[in-house]
Amino acid sequence: MRKIECIIKPFKLDDVKSVLTDLGITGMTVSEVRGFGRQKGHTELYRGAEYQIDFIPKVKIDLVIPADMVAKVVAAVQKEACTGRIGDGKIFVTPVEQSIRIRTGENGPDSL
Repeated sequence: MRKIECIIKPFKLDDVKSVLTDLGITGMTVSEVRGFGRQKGHTELYRGAEYQIDFIPKVKIDLVIPADMVAKVVAAVQKEACTGRIGDGKIFVTPVEQSIRIRTGENGPDSL
């Protein structure tokens, strides 16, 4: 099993969710997060005063999937989340040693 964390632009969430559902992904966790990478934030103008926005709003999607689906899922997320501009996000893939469904006690891939 692998955990995939995707940090994407908020307006791309519906597109990414749709393609993941089409791939058969039955569960995901979505969080609103804020951060910055190479873009280092930006400045905005409010009532004539300029101020710095250090942390940009993003959406984080967490998935735990069977290892054999990783390549398909990563390719699909990358395609759907890409705008070609700075700040499109990141995808992280990490191994998962164990997963347990609390309600039934199932573990491993059966718990997904």
